[in-house]
Amino acid sequence: MQLVHEQNFSTKTLFPVVIVSDTISFLDNIGSLFRAGDAFGVSKIFFYDENPAFNYRKIHKTSRNTHKTVPHEVITDRKEIIRRLQEENYTIIALEITATSKDLRDIELNKDQKIALIIGNEVHGIQQDFLEIAHQTVHIQMHGTNSSMNVVQAAAIALYEIINQIK
Repeated sequence: MQLVHEQNFSTKTLFPVVIVSDTISFLDNIGSLFRAGDAFGVSKIFFYDENPAFNYRKIHKTSRNTHKTVPHEVITDRKEIIRRLQEENYTIIALEITATSKDLRDIELNKDQKIALIIGNEVHGIQQDFLEIAHQTVHIQMHGTNSSMNVVQAAAIALYEIINQIK
């Protein structure tokens, strides 16, 4: 028998993992990113956007109220996010297909690392200055005819791999 929400016996666990969202613009994706962040115990989501279009009322349905429980911050200055990630000694992982990216399954992490996973815009991906600060750039091995997938689906797959490695 399927368990209902109230019967779920999981305990809330936070990991030293943050998500950096580089200009995600679709409200459904923003709401879904909160759900993925909650599911994988991320400690915070940083939303970078010069002109944020945050409307909590519109992401309420897809976030299933996780926008109220997952710590997050909207930052409009790219240099501020970069400075904070570097000063706080995050291992920065960019989730992007590049000429030098490696398969997500080949990353090596340990429990003592603080990790920042950078994910990009639905159309344009991760901007160059974020790619330049990444310690590792990873991609998900695709087996179909399309070269990419939805940004939040990809982030969830990456978080699954990252959390399993540092647990």
